[in-house]
Amino acid sequence: MSDHGARPEGFQRVGAALAALQHPHRPLWLDVAARTAQEAADALGVTLGQIAKSVVFRRKSDDSAVLVVTSGDKRVDEAKLKLRTGALGRADAEFVKARTGFSIGGVSPAGFAPADSGAPPQLFIDRELFRFDILWAAAGHPNGVFKLTPAELARITGAPVIDVVQA
Repeated sequence: MSDHGARPEGFQRVGAALAALQHPHRPLWLDVAARTAQEAADALGVTLGQIAKSVVFRRKSDDSAVLVVTSGDKRVDEAKLKLRTGALGRADAEFVKARTGFSIGGVSPAGFAPADSGAPPQLFIDRELFRFDILWAAAGHPNGVFKLTPAELARITGAPVIDVVQA
């Protein structure tokens, strides 16, 4: 892992956002791409649940993005989420990039680029993340990650903490 050298724009944008939010940990650049939660856990030597994965949905009523940050070992229960958002659809790679500024595999919970729609994603944090003292989230690129606690995640995103995973 390293945190130096020229890096892609998304990674730099997350680093700048974290610095502006006075987050104590800079993003790290992994020597291998971690496009999935399992790949990230393996690269970092942590449990799958410690990976704060970002799952993006497409809200049908207004075509906006809904982003859920949950544990890598959990699956989002769309029925629970729909109670808060209304009907949801699948978010393909083009939609995710347009609405967050990140490619799938590197979607960060901070540092969004201005969306084509003008509105940032609606964010939710799953309460299952609070099982862990330390989490790792994507930092704008499949090779980028940053360290944080569940409380720091809630602080930097301002997102509500809800129960949104499958039992």
